[in-house]
Amino acid sequence: MVGRRTVLAAALGLAAAACAAPGPEGRPGPDTPSTAQSPSPSPSPSPVRPPVPPTREQVLARCAGQVPQQWGTDLPGVAATVPGGALALTFDACGGPGGNGYDAALIGTLRRLRVPATLFLNARWVDANPGPAAELAADPLFELGNHGTAHRPLSVTGRSAYGITGTGDPAAAYEEVAGNRAKLAALLGRAPGWFRAGTAHYDEVAVALVGQLGEQVAGFAVNGDGGATFTPAQVARTVAAAPPGSIVISHFNHPEAGTAEGYAQALPGLLDAGQRFVRLSG
Repeated sequence: MVGRRTVLAAALGLAAAACAAPGPEGRPGPDTPSTAQSPSPSPSPSPVRPPVPPTREQVLARCAGQVPQQWGTDLPGVAATVPGGALALTFDACGGPGGNGYDAALIGTLRRLRVPATLFLNARWVDANPGPAAELAADPLFELGNHGTAHRPLSVTGRSAYGITGTGDPAAAYEEVAGNRAKLAALLGRAPGWFRAGTAHYDEVAVALVGQLGEQVAGFAVNGDGGATFTPAQVARTVAAAPPGSIVISHFNHPEAGTAEGYAQALPGLLDAGQRFVRLSG
């Protein structure tokens, strides 16, 4: 989500004051000839072009021969907190076997209370929900993140999590990120800035691969709805107890779960207590 220009009027004002030579005590004298010259106009700054991401071949070449040593949800380069004491609420829409539902009640609560959030969309969920996806993309309250093409753990060796087989090699990991990145870029008019893998599991080579594509990896510090299995009371207790600065993970593709009701219970009290909420990009 976070003056860079010279103020021309101020510069011209200073130039005007310098057009009269100083009189007594250093003050400008109206009858004193001036030798100051008007400054030459500054050239217009060249537009800053965004960096060009590396090609698929370049990314795979950088990963070649690297053998990962780590696996899990809490690795270097995986963000679990945000600065400043705010809470960053994040909600996944997993798609496919993970569920193509749309929790309109949860989104409605966030909108009614004006609570910003980052929503991670899987490619299959976008395909199944083109209308809601377009609405969410157009709503400035929300930031959309990349939740992968096939909702697989991001691995370069095929590691699994929760019974879901991860991507088997760097090429598959690349496609898991880049495929949905292109889909979301078409939806948003720009590439997403954040990525979360299916199951939120990674190895360190895969984390680096995401960074090469210009996205940051989102982890979590608090599991707000237990993978859409918590009751409303459990969701409410967990979210209300989240330490300041936490990234909270939940889901918005299971309207039958307790997520919406739990957040509806927890958020008013947090807001009344002065808790701030931010998107991952600010």
